[in-house]
Amino acid sequence: MASLVVSGYQEANETLRMPDLRQALYDEGAILMEKVLVNLHGQEHRSRRNIETRVFRRDFFHWYEREVFPVTLRETLAPYLEQGAADLVDFGFRAMMNLTADFSGVDRPLRTPEETARLLTILRTFGKAATLGQALGDKEAIRAEIRAALDEFDMAFFRPSMSRRRRLLDEHAAGRCSEAELPRDVLTELMRHEAEHPLSHDVLMKEIGFFLLAGAFTSIHTLTHAMHEIFVWREQHPQDAARYEEDMLFLQRSIHESMRLHPSSPTAGRRPVCPVHLPGGGAAEPEDVVSVDLMSANRDTGVFGPDAAQYNPHRPAPEGASPYGLSFGMGMHACIGLNLAAGMLPRRDTDAARHQWGTVTLIARDLLRCGARPDPQRPGVVDRSTVRNNWASYPLLLGR
Repeated sequence: MASLVVSGYQEANETLRMPDLRQALYDEGAILMEKVLVNLHGQEHRSRRNIETRVFRRDFFHWYEREVFPVTLRETLAPYLEQGAADLVDFGFRAMMNLTADFSGVDRPLRTPEETARLLTILRTFGKAATLGQALGDKEAIRAEIRAALDEFDMAFFRPSMSRRRRLLDEHAAGRCSEAELPRDVLTELMRHEAEHPLSHDVLMKEIGFFLLAGAFTSIHTLTHAMHEIFVWREQHPQDAARYEEDMLFLQRSIHESMRLHPSSPTAGRRPVCPVHLPGGGAAEPEDVVSVDLMSANRDTGVFGPDAAQYNPHRPAPEGASPYGLSFGMGMHACIGLNLAAGMLPRRDTDAARHQWGTVTLIARDLLRCGARPDPQRPGVVDRSTVRNNWASYPLLLGR
């Protein structure tokens, strides 16, 4: 077995688009990830993705950012504002988890801090499945922990959520419930199409657990890195400080720049389903692993300029590339929630009043408007339990 590394932007871009390379980054986390969307390939992947993308339409994003998002964010942020302080990682997990639960289809009927904390504990354990390939501890012990979390999630959250949707779908079929009364989430869509795309209870439960994980676990680290970069830049460039709160297009551009520098995973793993020729000229066999170095590709000076390794919110839009690089992937395995997290890319004629910003930008806006700043007495701590470059803790002060 050979391990082949792809690092240049163009070569990485073409490699990620190759249809004969399947997802391989999460092979070790099969206990949760084996049959979920991110690990499927070919027709099975297309069929399930076509169903789930019905949730992620443009009208959904506008409705979500204007109707669902503000209420959930206010509920999550309120206790931290009362305290005048927060750990950005803890707050981010709670905010992203609650937001993700809304579109994945996980009900929180109590909506209490205790209920949030319980689901958060489960989510953090699910996160260990996604990073099992980079974990530094006892992997069998981690798998046992994940199994226990899956059982708790199934009984406490998933089964009640599924039962409520089953009742609503039955009432809709009988004409006693309108389309507008049905939940707009992934679980509802999968249940509506179970006749042509049947899934076992176990697979359906893990699919929703995966969406809860993918939407929250990756976005929280994106949020923390972005806020850190903003704090550092604001201190070093005070002339830009006000723009972060007043100019939403500048703030979104700043978020995208951080996304480029800090992809949620430093690499994308692929395995060939048949012998292939890679864009760089090499050959790969089914037993080989192709590792796409996203950190290097997103810092390609030929695409992003001579200072590509540095954070610069004023960076000109790269030609032939997105401002966040390859952080959300390309091809069939590109992140299905890209627009939800990052928003739409602005154009010269973008109307800020109608623009879709993405949840990370909107959370950053509210934090900055609440006077968020690093706690000088408690510096942030880097997570050393994985080779991924994430923050374990990032204390903030809130209030003017």
